[in-house]
Amino acid sequence: MAQQLSHKQLINIANEFGTPVYIYHAEKIAEQYQKLKDAFKKTDAKFFYACKSLTNINILKYMKQIGASLDCVSINEVMLGLRAGFEPKEILFTPNCVDFEEIEAGMALGVNLNIDNISILEQFGNKYGSKYPICIRLNPHIMAGGNYKISTGHVDSKFGISIHQLRHIERVVKTTKMHITGLHMHTGSEIKDVNVFLQGLEVMFEIARHFEDLEFIDLGSGFKVPYQAEDPETDVNQLGEKVAEAFKQFEKETGKKLQVWFEPGKYLVSEAGYFVVKANVIKQTTATVFVGVNSGFNHLIRPMFYEAYHRIENISNKKNVERIYTVVGNICETDTFAWDRKLHEVREGDYLVFYNAGAYGFEMSSNFNSRLKPAEVLVINGEAKLIRKADEFEDLLRNQVEVL
Repeated sequence: MAQQLSHKQLINIANEFGTPVYIYHAEKIAEQYQKLKDAFKKTDAKFFYACKSLTNINILKYMKQIGASLDCVSINEVMLGLRAGFEPKEILFTPNCVDFEEIEAGMALGVNLNIDNISILEQFGNKYGSKYPICIRLNPHIMAGGNYKISTGHVDSKFGISIHQLRHIERVVKTTKMHITGLHMHTGSEIKDVNVFLQGLEVMFEIARHFEDLEFIDLGSGFKVPYQAEDPETDVNQLGEKVAEAFKQFEKETGKKLQVWFEPGKYLVSEAGYFVVKANVIKQTTATVFVGVNSGFNHLIRPMFYEAYHRIENISNKKNVERIYTVVGNICETDTFAWDRKLHEVREGDYLVFYNAGAYGFEMSSNFNSRLKPAEVLVINGEAKLIRKADEFEDLLRNQVEVL
């Protein structure tokens, strides 16, 4: 089992590369990937890393090394995947609300295409017919996930083609002679109950009977990882057992042996990530004591955007008494990371670490307030390697064109 990076390691990295800094632990990523492989060993399963959670080219190369395939949602992610060494057949491209030209660009690169819109499906079928196999993304109308903003399979979601439009899908496929090799669904993120997946799988199996050339069913992801000590975690072992039983029964009933695909993102990289910041100021008001750090929602927006909880520790001081703080950033809007957190007494200059920072941390960062993006560091085989330099002032002007 991969050991959590120690406070000493984190402090050494912060001293060497400065703060704020994102730190990723390679062996933890590999451990999470192995857990999935072990859980679904009774099925013909493939895992496509949802690279929208963290796209640093070194992370993509590492995913390739440990055996994962790649799930992409933009043509640029596809090109990053190819640059990282993935073969086109190892990449699944699932865009949403994109121009038809982007679909064609994915086709030209030879990757697996996933279409989630009747209009695009019809355009593709009319133009290419059976020349290029595709997957269809369905909306199963299942509400799931830890937050409405990350629920993607409910009736009001923009994602997928409604299962109630099956007859429309069939008409398009039949008249254009499309070659459908896969069906896809993704209900949301942070799913605690394995029955959500099984409920969706039941829907997918029913629809699968309508497509003779089907090769796989993609159940997306949404595996929950714990952010707090008492948090539940998706029981992937139980899910693996039940999925294996379900696919075996489907094969018995239909004679069709299908692969199952998953697209884990957060599950692979969240717990591997640490975000280290420095306490700039301690500010006491009539109501609370603030720790103002040298970061903000320009670097880690999840607590503000999703009301996400990230465990925070003062890694510079583990001996003194705990006090209650509100941890805030240095952005000129309300950017509160945490209210009323118990931390060992924080002094100006202390380092604080945010745990579970590997997914959608740096990836959603910005230069708001003309602040600079932080460095990224990968710890692999005990060695800390810089994998992205921190921004410098000139980076703010890099693509601006001065005309005045």
